[in-house]
Amino acid sequence: MSGLRVAIIPVTDFQQNCTVLFEEAGRQAVVFDPGGEADRILEMLAQEELEVQRILLTHGHLDHAGGAAPLQAALNAQRDAQGKPRIEIWGPDKRDRFLLDSIEQHQALFGLSGLVNVTPDRWLADGDVVEFGELRFDVLHCPGHSPGSVVYVEKTARFAIVGDVLFRGSIGRTDFPYGDHDALIDAITTKLLPLGDDIVFICGHGQGSTFGEERRGNPFLR
Repeated sequence: MSGLRVAIIPVTDFQQNCTVLFEEAGRQAVVFDPGGEADRILEMLAQEELEVQRILLTHGHLDHAGGAAPLQAALNAQRDAQGKPRIEIWGPDKRDRFLLDSIEQHQALFGLSGLVNVTPDRWLADGDVVEFGELRFDVLHCPGHSPGSVVYVEKTARFAIVGDVLFRGSIGRTDFPYGDHDALIDAITTKLLPLGDDIVFICGHGQGSTFGEERRGNPFLR
């Protein structure tokens, strides 16, 4: 859709793609997966003069959600001073609650600091719809990498935010105690790929791709 822009801010040592989607004219924005370094994200938002409407999470891993609470707190302090409605955090599916509750506990294992546990203002479920301006994101529950992973698909604009469900040439890790390789492959092949080869996706790490490129060449999907 015309007038929409995307900025990707790789955050923390995991180089996780925090994605900011914004309207060029109205400067309204949504932030997907602020995994850390909230100050860097705030600096980008200020430089671009963006007004965040919502923070959206794809799943509960600390590198995707660890900066959500600090970012929300900083933005809401600004909005409170201006008398504007507060910003909410939505997603993922509630089956990732245990991951969101253990961010602070686990960050030291990866040499990280400043990440904060977070409880979303709204859990999302398969079939939910998230609207932003002209955009209408369908929420698809795609477990396997984590029990509560969700993907956001905008069918009209033909793009998706997939978190760590699918990558260029790869898929999300499933070697965690709660991982499920078969469930992940099933979600990708039955929920994502049938939506069309032309859908462009932004993933949680590295360069994005299209569903068509991954259907044809991803070794994990053959």
